[in-house]
Amino acid sequence: MMLALVLLSGAGAEPLSAQPLDLSQGGPITVTALGGIEWRQNEQEVIAHGDARAIRGAVTVTAERLIAHYRPKAQTADGKPAGPVQPASATGGVDTGGQQVYRLNAEGNVHIFTATDQAFGEHAVYDLDQSVLVLTGGHLKLTTPNDVLTAVRDLEYWPDKHMAVARGDAVVTTNTGRRLTADTLVAFTTPSTGAPAGQTPAPAPAPANSAAADPLATSGRIRRVEAFGHVVVRTATETATGDRGVYIPATGIALLLGNVHITRGENQLNGERAVVDMKTGVADLLSTPGTRVQGLVVPNSVNNAPPAPAGGAAGSAHPAAPQRPQ
Repeated sequence: MMLALVLLSGAGAEPLSAQPLDLSQGGPITVTALGGIEWRQNEQEVIAHGDARAIRGAVTVTAERLIAHYRPKAQTADGKPAGPVQPASATGGVDTGGQQVYRLNAEGNVHIFTATDQAFGEHAVYDLDQSVLVLTGGHLKLTTPNDVLTAVRDLEYWPDKHMAVARGDAVVTTNTGRRLTADTLVAFTTPSTGAPAGQTPAPAPAPANSAAADPLATSGRIRRVEAFGHVVVRTATETATGDRGVYIPATGIALLLGNVHITRGENQLNGERAVVDMKTGVADLLSTPGTRVQGLVVPNSVNNAPPAPAGGAAGSAHPAAPQRPQ
C-alpha cells in the first residue's frame, strides 16, 4: 500500500516552467512510499522507505530511502504560522501546517527529474535554504535536452546561480557530440528565453554569487564551461590538452591555457595558449609575449600536422586563427 504525507515548505508557489530540478520553489512537498513512512517528532524527521518518492510542483525525487528534515515555520506577530496550514485530513491525520522542510536526503538509486531534465546518483542532499543539490556516489549524471554533465566525485547543482559543478573525471558532452573533460568543470547555464529566437545568449561569465532564474530551465542550455586540471579537447584529427580552459558550446570554440599540447598522429605542438575550433576541427597554438611555440613533426607520419616552427619565431601553428571566446 502506498503511504503519503504532505509537508509544507517556506517558499510560495512558482510557475512550473520556472522550477526544473528546483525543490526550493513551489507549494507543499508530497512524500510517498511503498515500504512505509516514519515520523520522528523528536528528531524532526520524516523517513520514507521502499520506492520512496517526493514531489513538489514539476520536480520528482525517487530513491530507496528519503529523509525530510523539517523545523517550525516562522510565525507572525500573533503567534500563528506564517503561511497556509495543511489540513490534517490531507496528511493522514498528521498536522504539518506549522512545519517546513529545509533539507531532503535521498539514498540509493537517486533519480531527480522533470519532464525534460534529469539527475542521477547514489546519494543526494538538497539544501532548500541554500537552493543547492549535491549528488555523490556512482554514475553521477546531470542531463538537459542539450547537454550531459557527468562526474566521478560529486555533482553540485545551483538553480539560483545558473551553475553546475562537476568534480572528478568530469565530462561535458553536447547534443552535437562535442566533448570536453577535466578534473573539475563549472558549467554556467541560461534559459533560451533569455534571448530572442534564433539568437545565442552572450557568453559573459556569471558571477558566482549572482541570483537569477533557474539555470537548467526546460529549454535551458550550457552557455559557458570553465575547466580546471588536465583539460582535454578532442577533434576528429587532433587532441589538445592544457591546465585550464574555457569552452563556449554555442560557438564550438575552446581556449586552453598553461602547458598546452596539441597532438596529431605522431606530431606534437607545445605552448602556453591555444584555440580549438571544435566545429572545423582546427587547433591553433598561439604565441605569448616572450615565449616561443615549439613543435615536433615526424615526416610521412599518419595525419601529418602542418609544419610548425620548432623553437623558431613565435606565431600561430595555422595560418588563420578561429574566433576566440571573449
